[in-house]
Amino acid sequence: MSQSALTKSPGEAPGVVRRAGPSLGERLTRAAEQSWRPVALLLVCFAAWWAISAARLVKPYLVPSPGATLDVLTGKAGYLWQHTWVTTYETLLGFLIATAVGVLAAVVMVYSSTVERTLYPILLFAQVVPKIAIAPLFVVWLGFGIEPKILIAVLIAFFPVVISMVTGLKAVDPETLQLSATMGARPWQTFLKIRFPASLPHLFSGLKVAVTLAVTGAVVGEFVGANEGLGYVILQANGNLDTPMLFAGLLVMSLIGVVLFVAVEIAETLLLPWHASRRETSATTTY
Repeated sequence: MSQSALTKSPGEAPGVVRRAGPSLGERLTRAAEQSWRPVALLLVCFAAWWAISAARLVKPYLVPSPGATLDVLTGKAGYLWQHTWVTTYETLLGFLIATAVGVLAAVVMVYSSTVERTLYPILLFAQVVPKIAIAPLFVVWLGFGIEPKILIAVLIAFFPVVISMVTGLKAVDPETLQLSATMGARPWQTFLKIRFPASLPHLFSGLKVAVTLAVTGAVVGEFVGANEGLGYVILQANGNLDTPMLFAGLLVMSLIGVVLFVAVEIAETLLLPWHASRRETSATTTY
């Protein structure tokens, strides 16, 4: 092979054809193709819900009509927004703490086999214990404020973060690590330039799971002891047999989880443009 061929970029090498990135219209078309199925499924579920309630197959106090639920969402929007903000705040704070502590714990575990052998069984034990069973203890210890709700959200979201981060840090090619050591890279340089970037795809996979679990953790904490938040709204509605308010609270809680999941996915797209799943241009060989 000639010297000029060696100095060319991969897209300019012989036998390689560079394909242009998709246009805005193509990306919108691709997004529509990927989203129409879940949208269609939601519409089918909504139609089934409306048909069941319209045909009176189930008593209204068991399954309210979509109209009654919508009336609650619009008529008591201020009340729901106040409690939604509380749950969202608890979820975000718990998720951020779980992310920070989980990443730090994963780094320590990867670089110290002693810490990993000591800490991993404890993490597994903490994950197996039902959080709803220990939530009353947190209320007794920390009171009826937001602290026990945040702590439960942290405990539920922590495990996916630390496991995905450990997996990502260990997934680096050993030959790459040996090459960096041969070239004189220090451990912190190897971590910042090789290990950490390579672990980000795994980390974001765990973050997308953790952020939805954090919503569940915050609501579980509100079930046990709270005077505000969507968990409190759902619990009060259940006690009063106010099923329209109950369904409205469930819909808003689900919406919080979906919005946060999409936010993490957008952050992944912006921070990992180099990852194979995010590339907009590619090269095809003609050999």
